[in-house]
Amino acid sequence: MGCLLAILALITPRFVLVIMWLFTDYLARAYDSFIWPLIGFFILPATTITYAIAENEFDGLRGFGLLLVVLGVLIDIGVIGGGARSRRNR
Repeated sequence: MGCLLAILALITPRFVLVIMWLFTDYLARAYDSFIWPLIGFFILPATTITYAIAENEFDGLRGFGLLLVVLGVLIDIGVIGGGARSRRNR
């Protein structure tokens, strides 16, 4: 069960990024080129999503937009760190 949750935690933000790219213009409006969302897809997907939302909905990295991006970074660090910790405990 824990392995399934770890896989879902890794796949879900990337799936959301693909859906955002296909059906909305959030990523195009938030980023000047496609390279940053592409890098974000592989390295920090939750941060990439929250930055796009902050830029489009909350007028950038001010107030709640900044809080949202910080939350995205914490989610990404938690997903990456949680997997490494569980491998060490085995």
